Amino acid sequence: MAGGGVVAFSGTFPATAFALRGFDPYFVAIGRGVVAAFAAVVCLVVARVPLVPPRGRLGSYVVTSVCVVFGFPLLSALALDAGASVSHSAVVVGLLPLATAVCAVLRAGERPRRLFWLSCGAGAVAVTLFTLSRGGGSLAVADLLLVGALLSAAVGYTEGARLAKDTPGLQVISYALVVALPVTVPVTVLLLVTGQHVTAPALGGFLYVGLVSMFLGFIPWYAGLARGGIARAGQTQLLQPPLTLVWAWLLLSEALELVTLGAALAVLLCVAATQRARS
Repeated sequence: MAGGGVVAFSGTFPATAFALRGFDPYFVAIGRGVVAAFAAVVCLVVARVPLVPPRGRLGSYVVTSVCVVFGFPLLSALALDAGASVSHSAVVVGLLPLATAVCAVLRAGERPRRLFWLSCGAGAVAVTLFTLSRGGGSLAVADLLLVGALLSAAVGYTEGARLAKDTPGLQVISYALVVALPVTVPVTVLLLVTGQHVTAPALGGFLYVGLVSMFLGFIPWYAGLARGGIARAGQTQLLQPPLTLVWAWLLLSEALELVTLGAALAVLLCVAATQRARS
């Protein structure tokens, strides 16, 4: 089930790149939350469930919202706008399942084997070397934004997975979107009236990140995390970087360089080792 979410998320960076051809990164990041919230409210009404989360869990939904509705979308959009290619971004964010596993370990109080931490360190070193090699020996602003994006997503995935243990995935992401509405709606309206250059590719990319990346993809993803556990479901995330590289090649004509492919493979091996060590 989590695999459906991974396939949906794999198109996020290419779709964001298309959206940035007509909209500014702030509108792409915040506006997608409004589009997704509209779909979420419709689904909640049809399902005849409350439109607001339980008061006792409001704090967890706020954390999830800050991370997956604001943090990852905004930081990743800014990274792409700052010059990071989709392929480059896919390699850096390839550490997401590793970061998610670390958050789950810290949140659940697990004590994984030493191999887990060694693999985490190796993955971080692989990504650092890759980014340094592409940035002339220094980390670019876009790389720091991508690291912030993956950390934000990791926390949001972990907190959302905890909520999804006894709440349907549809309600988890819907409530996270509803909680964000007091911020996303006025900011989106303000950004819209300041002027955006609407083109067909930009609109298509924006609708994808709004409806698929921000809403539909989370339904099977959170359900899969709750049913199979973060460790097992995290293994399906290994497919995300290769899929994103393929979409970047097919849709954006980005070259598949050997350095990028090698770094992606190194990250995949490290992440796979962490999942095996923690299972």
